[in-house]
Amino acid sequence: MDREAVFAVNAAAFETSSEAALVEALRARAQPTVSLVAELDGRIVGHILFSPVIAEACDSVRIMGLGPMAVVPEQQGKAIGTALVRAGLDACRKLGVGAVVVLGHPQYYPRFGFEPASRFGIRCEYDVPDDAFMVLELEAGSLLGVSGQVRYHEAFELAT
Repeated sequence: MDREAVFAVNAAAFETSSEAALVEALRARAQPTVSLVAELDGRIVGHILFSPVIAEACDSVRIMGLGPMAVVPEQQGKAIGTALVRAGLDACRKLGVGAVVVLGHPQYYPRFGFEPASRFGIRCEYDVPDDAFMVLELEAGSLLGVSGQVRYHEAFELAT
């Protein structure tokens, strides 16, 4: 994968290069990750990354965190992000991931089945609005008995 192109996509899609630096840090430190790109006319125009998260007092289910997800500004609104999310969720299913969490736009992610994580008794380590921290069970019933705080990989702290 072209690291420079992925860095450029993430840098272009967000106000700062923090997300681009986060992708680099996660690639170096987090395993396993799911990292996918979208290409248009041979050019990388989108990228999505999933990395492992830790659910407090629960090691019975593998949970991944979605993010960052980026599409270059001139291609936003053309379903590239939707295709990346769907392909990424499918890749996570194939890896045996039970659930995915996302800290994102409450109007965007529910279309994929995400719902507030608080409905499962799961909370984010960051102080965020309840409707912005969401979860999706990839395997039905995988979150039964799971509750508590979710911690993102330490690379999230290093990249900010």
